[in-house]
Amino acid sequence: MRPRRSALYMPASNVRAIEKARGLDCDVVILDLEDAVSPDQKELAREQAVAAVREGGFGRRELVVRANGLDSEWGAADLAAIAKVRPDAVLLPKVSSPETLREARAALGNGPALWAMIETCRGIVDLPAIVGAAAATGLAVLVLGPNDLAKEMRCRPGVDRAPLLPAISQLVLCARMAGLAALDGVCNTIDDLARVEAECRQGLAWGFDGKTLIHPAQIAPANAVFSPSEEEIAWAHTVVEAFDDPANAGRGAIRVAGKMVELLHRDEARRTLAIAAAVAG
Repeated sequence: MRPRRSALYMPASNVRAIEKARGLDCDVVILDLEDAVSPDQKELAREQAVAAVREGGFGRRELVVRANGLDSEWGAADLAAIAKVRPDAVLLPKVSSPETLREARAALGNGPALWAMIETCRGIVDLPAIVGAAAATGLAVLVLGPNDLAKEMRCRPGVDRAPLLPAISQLVLCARMAGLAALDGVCNTIDDLARVEAECRQGLAWGFDGKTLIHPAQIAPANAVFSPSEEEIAWAHTVVEAFDDPANAGRGAIRVAGKMVELLHRDEARRTLAIAAAVAG
């Protein structure tokens, strides 16, 4: 299990940002060719992203490149260049149908995994079809794009993001249905880390595995929130050990520390321990 508590966007047009990313405590570095790059720097960003992937040096961090959309003038060239160096994954913006996944897979060959940004109304409505193509296209992660989605919906999310919660629920449900990871969208606030932490906690409560970020200052709260706490780890050990006790062999529900615990709780406890081990490793 690979931790994805913090996935930081870094503009590939900025060499210093790329170099800085190699030493940050994020789980995922996303070299961005899309929103963070102006039109006149698209080709430069592509060249520098390819060079960075080829050079490596990102350590344990998962390395992802966000390409421009295939409907843009840069998308096809982005995928052609990325296919030659093969990062861990390619993040596709504004995925609204399975056809986008199929086109990207054809362009990339059998190379990196696909991540899909879900940031359009059609993308939310057609999520079952999109995740239905996961096995055939190598789709591994869904990423919420709240800014574009809110713009298209003409809603005003506010601090609680209430207008987006139905879409968030749909995204997480479909990700789990297909066995995919799900990452929460960015928080536009940089200076107010309490708000960043609160949004991370909201994302955790809704079932996300981690959060996409726009600034290194947001890494620490994301890592803290999406890491199992000491209490959660201790309880997970207790549950797993109880079910491993020969006296409880074959039982579907047992009493542990005054609580009724079922096999589903054992499975969740094992997942908690796997996440903790991955984070520690």
